[in-house]
Amino acid sequence: MTEQPVPTSSLELVRWIGWAQRKAAEEWIRERGLSHEQSFVLGYLVQNPGAIQRDVAEVSRTSAASVTSLLQGLERRGLVERRPEPGNARVKRVHTTAEGAALIAGFTDAIAAVDETILAPLDTTERDTLRSLLTKVVAELPPPTRD
Repeated sequence: MTEQPVPTSSLELVRWIGWAQRKAAEEWIRERGLSHEQSFVLGYLVQNPGAIQRDVAEVSRTSAASVTSLLQGLERRGLVERRPEPGNARVKRVHTTAEGAALIAGFTDAIAAVDETILAPLDTTERDTLRSLLTKVVAELPPPTRD
Protein backbone atom coordinates (compact mmCIF):
# COMPACT_ATOMS: atom_id res chain seq x y z
CA MET A 1 0.00 0.00 0.00
CA THR A 2 1.43 3.36 -0.99
CA GLU A 3 1.45 6.20 1.48
CA GLN A 4 -0.78 9.11 0.69
CA PRO A 5 1.07 12.44 0.60
CA VAL A 6 0.29 14.89 3.39
CA PRO A 7 -1.83 17.75 2.06
CA THR A 8 -0.21 21.15 1.90
CA SER A 9 -3.19 23.47 1.45
CA SER A 10 -4.48 24.93 4.72
CA LEU A 11 -8.04 23.79 4.13
CA GLU A 12 -6.91 20.32 3.08
CA LEU A 13 -5.02 20.12 6.38
CA VAL A 14 -8.14 21.18 8.30
CA ARG A 15 -10.17 18.50 6.47
CA TRP A 16 -7.51 15.89 7.33
CA ILE A 17 -7.77 16.81 11.02
CA GLY A 18 -11.58 16.62 10.82
CA TRP A 19 -11.33 13.21 9.17
CA ALA A 20 -9.08 11.91 11.98
CA GLN A 21 -11.53 13.14 14.61
CA ARG A 22 -14.52 11.66 12.77
CA LYS A 23 -12.82 8.27 12.35
CA ALA A 24 -12.12 8.11 16.08
CA ALA A 25 -15.73 9.06 16.88
CA GLU A 26 -17.06 6.44 14.46
CA GLU A 27 -14.88 3.78 16.08
CA TRP A 28 -16.14 4.72 19.57
CA ILE A 29 -19.76 4.58 18.33
CA ARG A 30 -19.28 1.28 16.45
CA GLU A 31 -17.78 -0.36 19.56
CA ARG A 32 -21.14 0.27 21.26
CA GLY A 33 -23.19 -1.21 18.42
CA LEU A 34 -24.66 2.15 17.42
CA SER A 35 -24.97 3.98 14.15
CA HIS A 36 -23.93 7.62 13.89
CA GLU A 37 -27.59 8.66 13.85
CA GLN A 38 -28.46 6.54 16.90
CA SER A 39 -25.57 7.93 18.93
CA PHE A 40 -26.45 11.48 17.93
CA VAL A 41 -30.08 11.03 19.01
CA LEU A 42 -29.09 9.39 22.31
CA GLY A 43 -26.68 12.24 23.03
CA TYR A 44 -29.34 14.81 22.18
CA LEU A 45 -31.90 13.11 24.41
CA VAL A 46 -29.48 12.92 27.34
CA GLN A 47 -29.08 16.70 27.06
CA ASN A 48 -32.78 17.31 26.26
CA PRO A 49 -34.83 14.76 28.18
CA GLY A 50 -38.48 14.64 27.16
CA ALA A 51 -37.93 16.18 23.74
CA ILE A 52 -40.77 15.63 21.32
CA GLN A 53 -40.18 13.54 18.22
CA ARG A 54 -40.57 16.59 15.96
CA ASP A 55 -37.65 18.27 17.78
CA VAL A 56 -35.55 15.14 17.31
CA ALA A 57 -36.36 15.16 13.58
CA GLU A 58 -35.46 18.84 13.28
CA VAL A 59 -32.16 18.65 15.16
CA SER A 60 -31.11 15.48 13.34
CA ARG A 61 -32.15 17.02 10.01
CA THR A 62 -34.26 14.06 9.04
CA SER A 63 -37.88 13.26 8.32
CA ALA A 64 -40.48 12.41 10.94
CA ALA A 65 -40.80 8.92 9.43
CA SER A 66 -37.05 8.32 9.69
CA VAL A 67 -37.01 9.49 13.31
CA THR A 68 -39.94 7.21 14.13
CA SER A 69 -38.07 4.24 12.68
CA LEU A 70 -34.84 5.22 14.45
CA LEU A 71 -36.62 5.62 17.79
CA GLN A 72 -38.44 2.31 17.36
CA GLY A 73 -35.08 0.58 16.94
CA LEU A 74 -33.65 2.30 20.03
CA GLU A 75 -36.83 1.48 21.94
CA ARG A 76 -36.59 -2.24 21.01
CA ARG A 77 -33.05 -2.24 22.41
CA GLY A 78 -34.29 -0.64 25.64
CA LEU A 79 -32.27 2.54 25.09
CA VAL A 80 -35.17 5.03 24.86
CA GLU A 81 -38.78 5.19 25.82
CA ARG A 82 -41.54 7.26 24.30
CA ARG A 83 -44.19 8.55 26.67
CA PRO A 84 -47.44 10.24 25.68
CA GLU A 85 -47.86 13.87 26.58
CA PRO A 86 -50.40 14.17 29.40
CA GLY A 87 -53.63 15.41 27.84
CA ASN A 88 -52.44 14.83 24.25
CA ALA A 89 -51.66 11.18 23.47
CA ARG A 90 -50.63 12.08 19.90
CA VAL A 91 -47.53 13.91 21.19
CA LYS A 92 -44.76 11.62 22.37
CA ARG A 93 -41.99 12.73 24.72
CA VAL A 94 -38.77 10.78 24.26
CA HIS A 95 -36.44 9.88 27.14
CA THR A 96 -33.27 7.84 27.29
CA THR A 97 -33.36 4.91 29.65
CA ALA A 98 -30.61 4.43 32.20
CA GLU A 99 -29.10 1.85 29.83
CA GLY A 100 -29.22 4.30 26.91
CA ALA A 101 -27.61 7.08 28.92
CA ALA A 102 -24.91 4.71 30.17
CA LEU A 103 -24.17 3.49 26.64
CA ILE A 104 -23.51 7.01 25.35
CA ALA A 105 -21.80 8.25 28.53
CA GLY A 106 -18.19 9.13 28.00
CA PHE A 107 -18.50 10.23 24.37
CA THR A 108 -17.56 13.83 25.16
CA ASP A 109 -14.54 12.67 27.17
CA ALA A 110 -13.53 10.25 24.41
CA ILE A 111 -13.64 13.01 21.80
CA ALA A 112 -11.73 15.36 24.10
CA ALA A 113 -9.03 12.68 24.37
CA VAL A 114 -8.93 12.39 20.57
CA ASP A 115 -8.64 16.17 20.27
CA GLU A 116 -5.80 16.09 22.79
CA THR A 117 -4.01 13.41 20.75
CA ILE A 118 -4.49 15.35 17.52
CA LEU A 119 -3.19 18.58 19.09
CA ALA A 120 -0.36 16.89 21.05
CA PRO A 121 2.39 18.23 18.75
CA LEU A 122 1.42 21.81 19.68
CA ASP A 123 2.38 23.60 22.86
CA THR A 124 -0.09 25.85 24.71
CA THR A 125 0.92 28.99 22.82
CA GLU A 126 0.61 27.26 19.45
CA ARG A 127 -2.81 25.87 20.41
CA ASP A 128 -3.96 29.36 21.40
CA THR A 129 -2.69 30.75 18.10
CA LEU A 130 -4.41 27.99 16.11
CA ARG A 131 -7.69 28.56 17.96
CA SER A 132 -7.41 32.32 17.42
CA LEU A 133 -6.73 31.96 13.69
CA LEU A 134 -9.53 29.44 13.17
CA THR A 135 -11.94 31.63 15.17
CA LYS A 136 -11.04 34.57 12.92
CA VAL A 137 -11.80 32.52 9.79
CA VAL A 138 -15.06 31.12 11.18
CA ALA A 139 -16.25 34.60 12.21
CA GLU A 140 -16.39 35.55 8.52
CA LEU A 141 -18.37 32.49 7.44
CA PRO A 142 -22.15 32.29 7.31
CA PRO A 143 -23.59 30.14 10.10
CA PRO A 144 -24.52 26.55 9.26
CA THR A 145 -28.13 26.12 8.18
CA ARG A 146 -30.58 23.27 8.70
CA ASP A 147 -31.09 22.53 5.00
